[in-house]
Amino acid sequence: MSEPDKHEPDPAIPPLDTIDDSQRVPPPRRPAPPRPRPIKTTDDIPLGVIAAFGVVGLVVLLLTLKWGIPKGIDWYHHQDWAWASQWTATVADPVHAYLSAHTVGLPLTATSAFVIWQGVGIVSLALSWFTGAVGARLTWTAHGACSVFMVWDAAPAAGRPVAAALTVLAWTIGSLFALRGLSLRPLIHLHNHNHPAR
Repeated sequence: MSEPDKHEPDPAIPPLDTIDDSQRVPPPRRPAPPRPRPIKTTDDIPLGVIAAFGVVGLVVLLLTLKWGIPKGIDWYHHQDWAWASQWTATVADPVHAYLSAHTVGLPLTATSAFVIWQGVGIVSLALSWFTGAVGARLTWTAHGACSVFMVWDAAPAAGRPVAAALTVLAWTIGSLFALRGLSLRPLIHLHNHNHPAR
């Protein structure tokens, strides 16, 4: 019995053909499903429904003007809003005391440093909110950290944790606006260099 030739291809295995990457054709794109036709008020909603919504909206507006706004104003005048001024003083007074104690011997007065502290906070908050600039957001973050440190250092020892916590809460409420849209998820860009440009 003779041994089979090892160089002959086995007929059970199909031949392997390769093509160059530059000759590969990407699969055709599937067409996007058709978009639904937008609703046109005058064509798709009956006139009676539009009239009913208009009447209900007018009644709600009149009730709000006649009853809701006076009740809201009356409620506002009977509320004790001292908590807001007390919260502000809980944050601002220790900051002012800290600046007074640590500006001795400087050409900058404690009052000027306090005004700068307020101005930097307001401007960085506004710029962060409207522009989303990285520098403004970093300034807002540094302002918040410095504020918490100053309040912790200068607040009375018995109320120090509460004063620092209220400062953190005030800063985080401002951060809802200053840091809006900020995401900690990494943004990954994929580039296919083998795909020919169209």
